[in-house]
Amino acid sequence: MDDAEWDRFFAGLNRLGQIAKERGFKLCFHHMGTVVQTSEEVDRMMSHTDPDSVFLCYDTGHFTFAGEDPLAMLKKYVDRVGHVHLKDMRLPVVAQARENSWSFLQSVCNGCFTVPGDGGVDFDPAFQVLDEAGYQDWILVEAKQDSDR
Repeated sequence: MDDAEWDRFFAGLNRLGQIAKERGFKLCFHHMGTVVQTSEEVDRMMSHTDPDSVFLCYDTGHFTFAGEDPLAMLKKYVDRVGHVHLKDMRLPVVAQARENSWSFLQSVCNGCFTVPGDGGVDFDPAFQVLDEAGYQDWILVEAKQDSDR
């Protein structure tokens, strides 16, 4: 996006976040397969949105897929995490996706996600960071598995 599109995006998130807050909800942005995928894009979004009304849906699989350090991103934004998705990834498939420039959808269809414990994501450090931060919101364990695998 160009700067004007980013500004429109931030204004929209801030407005939606305020509406959610007024109604007793948290707006949690779930990155990946959107205009926000990399750590730089997440940083830009987080620095231009209201920390009291726009939160991050922290997703271990999405940060792994994007080639980012999931634990570093969690440590950086743990105070703005409003929802957690725990996904495991088949790292060889993720590497293949990068090598072949697969889209996010192609990567999913080719089996980049897997059931927890079957892939290469270490959840224990994330649990430790969340616990130390006193995280009390939702944690969703996603057991994504292609039926052919």
